[in-house]
Amino acid sequence: MRRVVITGQGTINALGVNVAQTLEAFREGRCGISELDIRDVDRLSIRIAGQVKDYDPEAAFNRQQISLYDRFTQFTLIAAREAIAQSGLLFSDDLASEAGVVLGTAGGGVNTWDENYRAVYEEGKNRVHPFVVPKLMNNAAASHVSMAHNLKGPSFTVATACASSNHAMGQAFQFVRSGLSKVMVTGGSESMLCFGGVKAWEGLRVMSKDGCRPFSANRNGMVQGEGAAVFVFEDYEHAKARGAEILAEVIGFSMTSDAADIVMPSKQGAARAISGAMRDARVNPDEVGYINAHGTGTAANDKTECAAVADAFGHHADKVMLSSTKSMHGHLIGGTGAVELLACIMALRDGIIAPTIGYEEPDPECALDVVPNTAREAEVSVALSNAFAFGGLNAVLALRKAP
Repeated sequence: MRRVVITGQGTINALGVNVAQTLEAFREGRCGISELDIRDVDRLSIRIAGQVKDYDPEAAFNRQQISLYDRFTQFTLIAAREAIAQSGLLFSDDLASEAGVVLGTAGGGVNTWDENYRAVYEEGKNRVHPFVVPKLMNNAAASHVSMAHNLKGPSFTVATACASSNHAMGQAFQFVRSGLSKVMVTGGSESMLCFGGVKAWEGLRVMSKDGCRPFSANRNGMVQGEGAAVFVFEDYEHAKARGAEILAEVIGFSMTSDAADIVMPSKQGAARAISGAMRDARVNPDEVGYINAHGTGTAANDKTECAAVADAFGHHADKVMLSSTKSMHGHLIGGTGAVELLACIMALRDGIIAPTIGYEEPDPECALDVVPNTAREAEVSVALSNAFAFGGLNAVLALRKAP
């Protein structure tokens, strides 16, 4: 079994158009949730989101590319470009054949769906653009990343709702650890902030109209976000031989199914995934210093997640720091675990724990150290990243400080 390290990271989300801006926002506890700016927003009851504002696709892509790239694909390509540039890798010859891309998304080209449903049903048009299908398909982003960077190895997309990115990164980790690939580009993206995308989530009645306050007793729901984060996972010996900067080491992964309910989370399923990731990483609960929580701000998720952490960590649960950065960038659905991995890497590299902002009232059912409102300096050697999805699908990654 080979060791797996991260040698590049890239992102675009409501907090910033790159990693540096995002980490600065984490450190400052800045909120990227604001008024939603989309067509027909006045017909929505939910009018806030973690939206990427002032985004100009023409600054990053030409017109022909824009005709092929849904917004979620554009975000992915921007994040991948930053991650691969930081890694310093050029994919050619044997390395290109052994390198692949695994990305997560829940909805894929939701903006493209929305625009074309409008054209056909509302405007009465009888034709749509010939590239609508390749633009909206869930694997579009992975395919375009593979083409842009000559990645000819294992490449596919994972769609498991809010756990999509963690499942994708877990698969990438397994490919490199097993020796099947030397390098995998991985992460996830989502862009559901269009009229149909928000309206669909409204129907679930889990959305907040005023903000995301995970673990706070007065929380009243989740807030959608959008964006992408992409990472380069690399064989440690390969990275070491070429003198690459190592950001962190991926040391464990676990996935479980609740097999219980399509929307209600299970403490047992989540706890098994958390314990499984520690077991796979060969670390004990007392070695884990930080958990990036799924922390959606819904009553069902937050109390279930805290109970799962308490079960998995036992008497060490009150010593581990647990925070939800969704309070800042919103819930990126299939892309959320990828953006949240940035906070884990920051904790390990910089010794700074991103806070749970918007925390106002203690909740006895969430009586853990949720790092309320203000970032904290702390030495952390091992971190976990939780993702729990509709359908009862759970995925947890374990990371260690760079060797």
